[in-house]
Amino acid sequence: MKFSENWLRSHVQVTASRDELSAVLTAIGLEVEEVTALGEGLEHVVVARIISAERHPEADRLQICQVDAGLPAPLQIVCGAPNARAGLVAPLAMVGAAFGDFKIKAAKLRGVESNGMLCSAKELGLDEDASGLLELPADAPVGTAIADYLQLPDASIEIKLTPNRADCFSVRGIAFDVAAACGSTVTAFDAQPVPAVIDRVLPVTLAAGTDAPRFAGRVVTGVNAAASTPIWMAERLRRAGIRPVSLLVDITQYVMIELGQPMHAYDLATLSGQIGVRYSRSGEQIKLLDGREATLDDRFLVVTDADKPVGLAGLMGGFDSRVTDATTEVYLEAAHFAPAAIMGRGRKLGLHTDASHRFERGVDPQLPATAIEYATALLLQLAGGQAGPVQVTDVADALPLPQAIGLRRARIARVLGMAIDDAEVQRILRALGMDVVATAEGWQVTAPSSRFDIAIEEDLIEELARIHGYDRIPTTLPAGAARIAAGSETVLDQATVRRQLVARGMLENINFAFVDAAWLQAWGLNEGQVALANPLSAELAVMRPSLLPGLVAALGRNVARQAGRVRAFELGRVFHAPAVAGEAPPETRRVAAVVCGDALALQWGVAARKVDFHDIKGDLEALAAASGAQLSFVPSSRGYGHPGRSADVLRDGVCIGWIGQLHPALAQQLDIDVEVYAFELDLDTLLVRALPQSAGVSRFPSVRRDLAFLVPGQVAWADLRATALAAGGELLRDVVLFDRYVGQGVEPGYKSLAMGLILQHGSRTLSDADIEPVVSAAVAAIEQQHQARMRA
Repeated sequence: MKFSENWLRSHVQVTASRDELSAVLTAIGLEVEEVTALGEGLEHVVVARIISAERHPEADRLQICQVDAGLPAPLQIVCGAPNARAGLVAPLAMVGAAFGDFKIKAAKLRGVESNGMLCSAKELGLDEDASGLLELPADAPVGTAIADYLQLPDASIEIKLTPNRADCFSVRGIAFDVAAACGSTVTAFDAQPVPAVIDRVLPVTLAAGTDAPRFAGRVVTGVNAAASTPIWMAERLRRAGIRPVSLLVDITQYVMIELGQPMHAYDLATLSGQIGVRYSRSGEQIKLLDGREATLDDRFLVVTDADKPVGLAGLMGGFDSRVTDATTEVYLEAAHFAPAAIMGRGRKLGLHTDASHRFERGVDPQLPATAIEYATALLLQLAGGQAGPVQVTDVADALPLPQAIGLRRARIARVLGMAIDDAEVQRILRALGMDVVATAEGWQVTAPSSRFDIAIEEDLIEELARIHGYDRIPTTLPAGAARIAAGSETVLDQATVRRQLVARGMLENINFAFVDAAWLQAWGLNEGQVALANPLSAELAVMRPSLLPGLVAALGRNVARQAGRVRAFELGRVFHAPAVAGEAPPETRRVAAVVCGDALALQWGVAARKVDFHDIKGDLEALAAASGAQLSFVPSSRGYGHPGRSADVLRDGVCIGWIGQLHPALAQQLDIDVEVYAFELDLDTLLVRALPQSAGVSRFPSVRRDLAFLVPGQVAWADLRATALAAGGELLRDVVLFDRYVGQGVEPGYKSLAMGLILQHGSRTLSDADIEPVVSAAVAAIEQQHQARMRA
């Protein structure tokens, strides 16, 4: 929000200097981002009129001007501005004026004397426009100091507003906060009703319920739309960051900046029937003021004329009903739209307007009629005309009504840690425009209709703290015992997961939970998408169903920037379409990791090699070991994985994730020219662990028997191990694989696996009579169930 300092001071009388005012605004939560001083040091700069302008004999681009500056005799000025002409009124810096280190002196330009300088807005420090002289109204009093005429010096102040302070998107709204903080009061606003002298009205129908509960309109005829915007209005708008356009448009902009109520002016001659507000129809089109054609869905509000859209409610008016310099009859409109009905609509069309910025945050529902009256008064004063009656159309019981809130003295003291005098509490709240009634315990407070952010007692206490001063609240340490809840031993905490992966040389990534739908299409994850109704951008329009697309995209960006070895992980939530329409999408916590490049960091101890499936599998098993999870792996058919180098991860027979190499075709589509290995698992399932139990360690030695089998190539080691353990009974403590061989001496389609059987008893040393039955049972089971042959 940008505004003129002088404009603000016209609404609230305070003695604070500019710096003090800026400090006050920031202290009460209206953070000042920039203060631009305007019109400093304009002594000896006056309003002047060019009497004549003749071409310089020695320079085509220079003119010799005779200028009336209110002195007994005209001054001769040599000027190079393209718009310099006889009759033009412009600022004149006389001899002796200074702009910083540059001083105006009498001089000769190409042999012709010049006694001053005609100025542009940039040279006066009022604007960036240096294309020509600053053109002043023809009736500007010649000889008057330009600082007096333009109400200078002034400053353009820009503040950063939090979304809850919609009331401060107006000069008058800011004035209430300043008055409360500085112990002043806001000047009464004089918006006397303009009497109707014609009977013409347009019937209005509201068909959007609570989304558009109030609509005010007024017909004004006999308007001179070609009249110039007065300099005081144009300058206030310019200092608020709005470039003046035309009188009719400028009046609606001026009212919006001063009061906070967006307005629109229609050319009445372009309207043919009943005015209405309704929801748009899917596929409906409208040409907007900026010339673009907008195609709507059924979620927009439109203002209609005989059911034809003539404006996007709360966003922008239509092109065909716009006012021009030829307009003689105007229909002024000011309405109240619910924030939820406007929120995000402009973004869908790539629009961001001052009106939508205000309506999205909430506009005072009591303002439309006041804004119409104020705009009418300005219009009749500046452009003439005859006004009809103000017509306010409401939807019964749909307007938000302020509710009284109880405020207790004891609660103020408890929340703030200090007491505030009753008189000060009442002063602050009343200065903020609130109605205050004393009670035995405190007060009943009713906030003005503009304060959408005041709903509960704590909101009022926040206002007191803000205005009374955060720096006046005492600093005290909290007292009392804090209860620290111990985490369950049956669930591994996320901090341990992070430590395990960091210990494996990985860096944590945090990516957006929103992704590009095109990514999911490439990954084959476009089923059951959760699309956002109000996306930040087209590239962030879908909730992620997996962590891998975002994590791999981050890896790709690093590889593209010459990162040869990338190891990254992420913990986060993924989202899926709900089973029942209208319900919230289910969320699942997941952990994922991606690696590429060399298996080891740069070193000289061993030969360099690229990372492979077994490296990422080792990372995953190290993570699973922290919770004691026993994982198994089966070949995966997921489309984004390499067919021969990826697997589904199972725990207790239930699939909890995926591990493997990214499919080369997908990597090529993502413009990644290295092999990428990754895993992704459901975090909650992985973190479950059995309650730790102590067990004795056997004092008796273990026995190992090594066996080698010729096994069909498609048989997995995990299946062989499980078979051996099941057949061996309780004496068989473990089965380990120590060799795999394929080549000469092994028939095609088979592989040789060598394993060690580890046997041990808890209370005695094993004999051959104990060992042989276990080994024989394991051998028999492996041979029978897996068509294996024992080699040795």
